[in-house]
Amino acid sequence: MTDIDNIIRQLEQERTAIEKALAALRELGGSAAAPKRRGRPKGTKNAPMTEGRRRQIEAMRRYWAEKRAAKKAASKEAA
Repeated sequence: MTDIDNIIRQLEQERTAIEKALAALRELGGSAAAPKRRGRPKGTKNAPMTEGRRRQIEAMRRYWAEKRAAKKAASKEAA
């Protein structure tokens, strides 16, 4: 075997040992060993929207409605 093959074999053995150690820690009550969740916190999909966020949404709707109206007016004037 070449040196690279030996290194690969050793790394695979270390990976197996690490996976076994992680599994053992998780069995002990490993909330600390559990991987962190990414993205939106659980349960917020249907959570009620805050008043501030609702105002932001309405403001952006008004903004884009004004932009569309201005674009239509400009295209009518050009024609």
